[in-house]
Amino acid sequence: MASVTQSIPISKSPNRIQSRLLISAVIFLALYAIALTIAPIARSRGWEGDLRWDHWIGYLVWLPLIFLAHLQSKRQLPNRDPYLLPIAVILSGWGLMTIWRLFPEFGLRQTVWFAFAVGVYTIGLRLPRRLDFLRRYKYVWLISGLILTGLTLILGTNPSSSTGPRLWLGCCGVYFQPSEPLKLLLIIYLSAFLADRQPWVRISAPIDNLGEDQSQTEGRKNKTAGKSSLPLLAPILLMTGLTLLLLLVQRDLGTATIFLFLFTVILYLATERKLFLILSVLLLVASVVSSYFLFDVVRLRIDAWINPWVDPSGRSYQIVQSLLAMANGGIGGRGPGMGSPSLVPISHSDFIFSAIVEESGLVGGIALIAMLMIFTASGLRLSLRAPDNFRRYLAAGLTAYLVGQSLLIIGGNIRLLPLTGVTLPFVSYGGSSLVTAYISLLILALISQSANTNPEPAPNPSPYTNLGFFLLSSLLIAALIVGWWTYYRGPTLLERTDNLRRMIADRYVKRGEILDRQDIPLVKTDGNPGDYFRNYMYPELGSLIGYAHPVYGLSGLEANLDPYLRGMLGNPDLELWWNHLLYGQPPPGLDVRLSLDMEIQEKADELLADHSGALVLLNAGNGEILALASHPTFDPNKLEEAWSDLVNDSDTPLLNRVFQGQYQPGTALGPFLLAAQATRSELPPPPEESNAQIDGQKIECAFQTDGTSWGDLIVNGCPQPQIVLAQELGIDNVMDMMENLALFSVPGLDPNDEEESIQPEGLAFDEILAGQSQMRVSPLQMVRAAATLSTDGTIPTPLLIGAVNYPETGWAVYSPTNESHQVFSPAIIESVVGSLADKDLPIWQSVARTPNGPDEEITWYLGGTLPSWIGTPLSLVILLEEDDPEKALEMGQSLMGAVLGVD
Repeated sequence: MASVTQSIPISKSPNRIQSRLLISAVIFLALYAIALTIAPIARSRGWEGDLRWDHWIGYLVWLPLIFLAHLQSKRQLPNRDPYLLPIAVILSGWGLMTIWRLFPEFGLRQTVWFAFAVGVYTIGLRLPRRLDFLRRYKYVWLISGLILTGLTLILGTNPSSSTGPRLWLGCCGVYFQPSEPLKLLLIIYLSAFLADRQPWVRISAPIDNLGEDQSQTEGRKNKTAGKSSLPLLAPILLMTGLTLLLLLVQRDLGTATIFLFLFTVILYLATERKLFLILSVLLLVASVVSSYFLFDVVRLRIDAWINPWVDPSGRSYQIVQSLLAMANGGIGGRGPGMGSPSLVPISHSDFIFSAIVEESGLVGGIALIAMLMIFTASGLRLSLRAPDNFRRYLAAGLTAYLVGQSLLIIGGNIRLLPLTGVTLPFVSYGGSSLVTAYISLLILALISQSANTNPEPAPNPSPYTNLGFFLLSSLLIAALIVGWWTYYRGPTLLERTDNLRRMIADRYVKRGEILDRQDIPLVKTDGNPGDYFRNYMYPELGSLIGYAHPVYGLSGLEANLDPYLRGMLGNPDLELWWNHLLYGQPPPGLDVRLSLDMEIQEKADELLADHSGALVLLNAGNGEILALASHPTFDPNKLEEAWSDLVNDSDTPLLNRVFQGQYQPGTALGPFLLAAQATRSELPPPPEESNAQIDGQKIECAFQTDGTSWGDLIVNGCPQPQIVLAQELGIDNVMDMMENLALFSVPGLDPNDEEESIQPEGLAFDEILAGQSQMRVSPLQMVRAAATLSTDGTIPTPLLIGAVNYPETGWAVYSPTNESHQVFSPAIIESVVGSLADKDLPIWQSVARTPNGPDEEITWYLGGTLPSWIGTPLSLVILLEEDDPEKALEMGQSLMGAVLGVD
């Protein structure tokens, strides 16, 4: 600490240093104000935006006032510390511009408070340097503050909320928070009380013990301390205890924490006893634990601090949005006016640090913390040189107050500490806080004049060194954690679907279109910059395409294709860098073409319209999904008005049944069992009985049939023949068959994503047929398996994303990297599929009814073109969440006939 405080020299020309720093501040804030003015144009990427001018009111008030304060400081305090005032006015100006940027009405109020605060500072420069009036009337000051704070219990109000804590006094739009100046008054009281009793309080004073040897000195100190310390400290314990009790009754727990910290610091500096530090830490821990169980607000904040990701949209919303804001800032920030800090609640006050970091990045966050570090070193340096103990304790206490409160609120913003409702001194919105901070600055300036004119080095600088080490190391840790959120964790946080900043960027940057295979728009972006919105042209595909909504986030293809649609993937690196630098946003998004054929899709939705279930038609040769229907579905254009009904609907319209639906395969496995047995050996004779009894449950064919061939029995979904086939194969071979058919692999929307492998253990085939097994499959898994019977026995990779329109090269086919593999031999396929052929259409088919649990029946339709079909090989699966084989068969034949052009 000694080296730190000595690193800032006591200059012989503080006026020159202060002038240069103030000129730098003027230039910085002028550039900041200019950037805020043109930010709307930059966000709209054109001249559609309106220039902002209101914040110039704040700047034009700030500018003359800081030079007035500088000139008066130069005249009244020629030997003052040259760093304190520039740091304060830079922080105040930065906060003022940020408040104007967020909420102009609060910006105007803060400007008025700033003018008043600087006026108080300027007038106060004429006060006596010894500050005896503060020392002499210490009880008057503290009791007055307690009375004003106590009045809030009777006359208190909350200017921003009718249900929040009533910590303010005032009316007619002017409000004052007594607990803010009470911090200053407590510091004055403690400093004066302990300084007046210094010979008895301090147990380590070599300057007073000349002529004594070391053993005599130690003995006298221990004896004196043991007899007189506690009675002497009783008044300050009483007064501080009353203050803390009052704050606890108010539930102003953040201010109570600051008071306990200040009491500990000043008492430690005066007594030089580390025991008080230990006792204060224990008291703080006990207070936090008890408050956790006594106060709901404390419990919620601690829970949100420990794990904010459990409830990011509820009790942890503030801290999660704060972290997202800093992540959005990155290294250099989004730029003034280019971020979205207003998404963080109370961003102009409690979370102004995260607002600053979002728009100025890690660089801005470190710059602000660096100024606090310089302020710490300056304040503690002048305390070490103060002419008397009162001003020494006072300077150290005020420094600890301004920097400690900054640490408390910055720590809450960055999740270093639980969140407390205190302000960031000089920066946050709040007249009481701002005026108190400038009065503290005034007292420090007055002390610095005396410290630099008639310095009196502290007899024992060790406690001040320890305090400086604590404050500076804490600020350094805070800077490192800001880097953690902005640089290391930032990219991951920004990918969260609840990051509303992504949706806000979509209002200014065109999101890519989603098209069908004929370039018919399914989703496009309409509107003007700043008001862009997604227009879903074919709402029936809502469960597949999903939504990109500023409140409800992303889902479906909108989420899966988001990197392309937002322009973050597929654009040149230089384009990404330039847009990030200039606008703080990604470039326009890329269009994506799907494999869907809208003519077939409309037919599929028409067939499935009044039924709950799924339908998927696949190009069995290359895996392209030609049609995909999931019903019931929802209209993404009406998400806001229908959201509550959608999430509470027992029919789950938000579920994409083709990809996400999980159903018992039951007797729908018949065609594959037949092909597997034919591959392995000769088929056994068909059983005479077609239905089956499994554990007392009767499982029947989908259609009762008089046919006795294997083909007839499988086409009609009869269970007993499948039991015979499974017994012939053996359970191990059945499991191998299902694994080869990828029935244990769950495909996603992107074919290049690694498929999740799920293989239930202990499967029994009779349980599968009875709908009582652990095995579940989606319609997409079944249609991929069915594709093996429409080709040469090869299973394809489902492909929904057809091509991406790259800005440099145009449309490029989106090819899957996963390779297909052979499941059945072509010769076996030819004979087996022939036995499943329809008599009127060039297709094979099978219908199955199966239990899907104890009280639910479902119906499967599997079909496809015959291997001999000359055109595009197709496979089709229909799943109805009802027992209706006739309807499933009708749907399947109708769609296949329409697609093949066969009546």
